[in-house]
Formats: sequence, C-alpha cells, structure tokens
Amino acid sequence: MKTINPATGELIEKYDQMSDDALDVITRDAATAQEKWRRNSFYERSLLLQRAAELLEEHKEKYAKLMAREMGKPLAQGESEVEKCAWVCNYYAENTEDFLEEEVIRSDASKSYVTFNPLGTVLAIMPWNFPFWQLFRFAAPALMAGNAVILKHAPNVTGCALAIENLMHEAGIADNLFRTVIADVDQTQNLILHPDIAAVTLTGSTRAGKSVASTAGSVLKKTVLELGGSDPYLILEDADVEKAAETCVTSRLINSGQSCIAAKRLIVVEDIYDEFLEAVFHHMNEKKIGDPFNSATDVGPMAREDLRDDLHDQVQKSVAKGAECILGGSIPDQDGFYYPPTILTDISKGMPAYEEELFGPVASVIKVKDTREAIKVANDSDYGLGAAVFSEDLQHAEEIAAYELEAGCCFVNDFVKSDPRLPFGGIKESGYGRELSHFGIKEFVNTKTVYRA
Repeated sequence: MKTINPATGELIEKYDQMSDDALDVITRDAATAQEKWRRNSFYERSLLLQRAAELLEEHKEKYAKLMAREMGKPLAQGESEVEKCAWVCNYYAENTEDFLEEEVIRSDASKSYVTFNPLGTVLAIMPWNFPFWQLFRFAAPALMAGNAVILKHAPNVTGCALAIENLMHEAGIADNLFRTVIADVDQTQNLILHPDIAAVTLTGSTRAGKSVASTAGSVLKKTVLELGGSDPYLILEDADVEKAAETCVTSRLINSGQSCIAAKRLIVVEDIYDEFLEAVFHHMNEKKIGDPFNSATDVGPMAREDLRDDLHDQVQKSVAKGAECILGGSIPDQDGFYYPPTILTDISKGMPAYEEELFGPVASVIKVKDTREAIKVANDSDYGLGAAVFSEDLQHAEEIAAYELEAGCCFVNDFVKSDPRLPFGGIKESGYGRELSHFGIKEFVNTKTVYRA
C-alpha cells in the first residue's frame, strides 16, 4: 500500500499488507487484552487517556506535518485537529464515570438498576480527511468504557494510523488493546465477521456504510455509521448577510472542502440572493490555494488525484445541465492534486451539484422564493447529517433547526461542527448512531437491566 504526497504527486512510503494469519492473531490478542482492561477502574483508564492527551499536545506540530504530507491538510488546521483530539481524551477521562454510573430504576423489585458493560473489541474503519480526529472521537469513549480498539485506517494515511498506535502505546495503553492493521477491503470484511470482533464503527461514504452494515448485520453485530453529507445552509431574508457569507465560506473550505459537515448547499431567499452571492464570491476569491506547509495557505490540495478528478467531473456535468460556474471550476496547471475554490449557481434538480455530495471546495448556491421553499429544498436530499439556519429572528431560526430540518445536527447562525459535549451523527443516508457526549459512549456498551426480587 502506498502513500502519495498530494501536493506533489510523489511517493512518500510503501507499506506491506498484513497477512490473514497476522490479522487473526491481532484480533484474538485484543480480545484477551480487553478482558483485563474491562476490570480496570475508570480512574486507572483515565490516567492513560490523560497521558495520551498530553502526548498529543506535546507533538501536535509533528502530527500536523504528517497529515500535511499524507493528505494535504494545511498545518494550522492540522494542529487544531490534534488539539481537539487532546480535548476529547480529557473530556472522557473526566466524565466517563458519571456517564456510565449505574442508574437505579424503581420497579416491583427490591432493587432494579441499569449497568453499562463494555461490548469487547470494536473495529474502527476510518477515513483520511480527519485522520486523527475521526479516530480519537470514537476511541476515547470506547477505551474509557472498557473496550479494545482495532483501527483499520484509509490506506493513504497509513503513516497517521501507525503514529496513533505508537502514541497510544507510549501513553501506557497495552500493546494488544489498541492496534492498527493494514488490510485490504476483503480482509476488512473478514475482520467484521471474526468472532472476536464485537462491533464496528465506520466513518466514510454511504456506499462503504451499506457494505459494512450488510456484513455486520449478517452476524448481528452492532454498527455505528457516520457517512456522507450534503449539508444545506439556509440564509433567510433577515440574515446578517456579511456574517452569513463569511461563515458559509469558512465552513465550505475547511479541510480544503473535504468535510462531511461542510456547507455544501447554500440555499438563499431571493430578496437577499444577489447581496449574499456577491459576499460569498468575495470571500471565496480571496482564499489562497497552495502548499499545505505554507502558513499563508487557506486551501491545500485534495487528498488524492481520483478525488480531485471526480469532483471536477461533477462540476462539469452540472454546468452541462445548465449550472453557471462563476468562480474556479478548472484544474490548475501545476503539480499536485489541487482544485480551486469554486462557485456554482443556477442549480436545479437533476444536477450533481443538487443531488450528490461534492467533496471538495465547491459551493452550490441555490435561489429560493421564501423560507418555506428553503426548508423544502434543504430536505430534498438523500442525506441528513448537518444543517444551518441564518436569521436575526433567533426564535424562528431555532424552531426551523429543531423541528423542520431533516438532519442530525442543526446550527443557528454558525457552521456545523463536532464538539465532545454534543452528540454527533446523521439520519437517512448519512448513517445512524451517535458519537460524542454521553450518547456516544453508550453506543458500544451493553445497557444491562439488573433485577433483584
């Protein structure tokens, strides 16, 4: 398996795929380690998670450089990602005992309560776009709950995957309790079926989620799926247009546009459409695209050449169906897998820019008549991960966010983001289950009723 520098197209490293026998041994050893780990106190577990947080903070520059090399993330964004991983480790180190405290429930019994036991070993199939955060937001609660973790990361960030494994072991987590495996798709499917894998979590495409869910379902194993998104951002007639435009552009271009919760469809009421579009154009146009190691860079390369080419194909097909490209929309004549900040307007049903997830720095700006039509267009999607509403009428905007939009995370006057304190996940083809908060840690435990007559 190869890792390629997306800024240059040059080979970084080759890695040997693990044998089936090696994967079997790793999985069985993880189950053995988990039997011991589950009997440790929350306090004992928390010390190791806190040490992991310290190591993340100490080496954030090193890890940011690794992400920049392997998937093109600008350095400042990489450091912020590592800091967020330290936050989630400390958050669960401090709060898990309260989250998983036995819950007494009055019944006909002399005593009845609910206790939360770890499931065992959880297989984590993770994507390349946030190679540290996607893993830590699952692993911190999973480990604190008493589970073991086997990480199967995206091949193009194998260096990040191995660095995370080394960090965990340096923090004091037993070698067999957290392992990174280097495996292909067929081997990953077999891992799901392995008798010592208790559950699976995947962050990735809807197609991959359906495949994993089908395999896990065939042996009745728990899954949590965080899949794609085509997040709608509603800009209503009473919005602060400049603030909304700046926020939408920030969201659209985070991680060079390669985020499942980026602002992908900007749905604008016609009364302020022209003003908003002008502001979005200004902010998109001033963003600097370039080397992720350059501190002035806002938008780095896309992670892989095929991803860049697929995005360009979606743009071209949308234009062919009647969309207008008013900014960007062409592949730069330079080394690396770059794509410029791009704006598409005149979007309508049947276009990739309306129907599909555009995973890169492309904003689809959609004009609607009024708030009711904005809500209708927002929900006219197979996806349901995040959404946002911009309005100075906070009560009205909050009601839309809470009761009208079909998504798992809805924000008012801000862009969608994950936070250890808040549950994160989607509905429809954006997946099911939740990560983070007390909801997330309870996904991979046995919620057990205990009844004493």
